[in-house]
Order: sequence, then structure tokens, then C-alpha cells
Amino acid sequence: MAMCDITFRQANGADIKQLLRIETAVFTSPWSEDAFRSEFYTNAYAYYIVAEKAGEVIGYAGVWMILDEGHITNIAIYPDEQGHGYGKAMMQELLRLAEEKAVRRLTLEVRVTNDRAQQMYKKFGFKDGAIRKKYYPDNGEDALVMWVEL
Repeated sequence: MAMCDITFRQANGADIKQLLRIETAVFTSPWSEDAFRSEFYTNAYAYYIVAEKAGEVIGYAGVWMILDEGHITNIAIYPDEQGHGYGKAMMQELLRLAEEKAVRRLTLEVRVTNDRAQQMYKKFGFKDGAIRKKYYPDNGEDALVMWVEL
């Protein structure tokens, strides 16, 4: 799928360094290189895509797909590339892939203070679920669990 000037492809272990660059630029509790290595080489349920613009990886998203359920692990767009609809396009691609692989329900966690992300997820039909208390290790912030039926 292409949106204007970006394309998507399945990520692989060779993308880890670029994913770490995005991860550390976007998140206050970034995943480690070991965490990504585990996702690519150990976790049979993990599926990651990258968004490329002019040959550069500008974003990525991951989902664990277990039977007919999926859990979105991360969605991130490099800060300089945010605000152009790339996150929305990546979410559309992730949902398309999940449906293609017969996933019927997706969940994710988002910081309770991350209104921008929550609004985007709601546009895709995600609903508020439970609160995970003190979920984020950097500041003990709660996470809102959101879910959607596909």
C-alpha cells in the first residue's frame, strides 16, 4: 500500500537499528535492542511493518497475532515526519493485515494522557476498555486498554 509518498513493507531483523532510532526519538520508555531482537527472532506471533519515504524508514508498527486475536505493541512515526497522516495510514495498513490474517479483535495500550493517539484510535473504531494501573515504568502512568472488533 502507498499513501502519497510512503510505502509499507514487512519489517525484519535488518531494520532493528532504524526502529531503535525511531523508538528512542518517540518514546520516554523506549524498547531495547534486545526487545526488538526477541520480537524478530523469538516471538512467532510478532509481525512488524515499516513505513518508508524516499527509501528511509520513518515509522513502524507491530502486532502480535494469536489465532483470531491481535495485540498492537507499538506504532511510531519519527517526530520530524509526524502530522502528515502517516500514523493514520500505518494504522490502516495494520488493520488491513490483521483482517487478511483472520484476526477478529485487536487490543492496545496507550498512555492515559496521550489524547492525540486515543483520538486517532477512536477514528478506527477502538473503544475504551480497562485501565492498567502504573503500567509505564518511566513515570508510573496508567495505561488505557482500547479494543476494536474487525
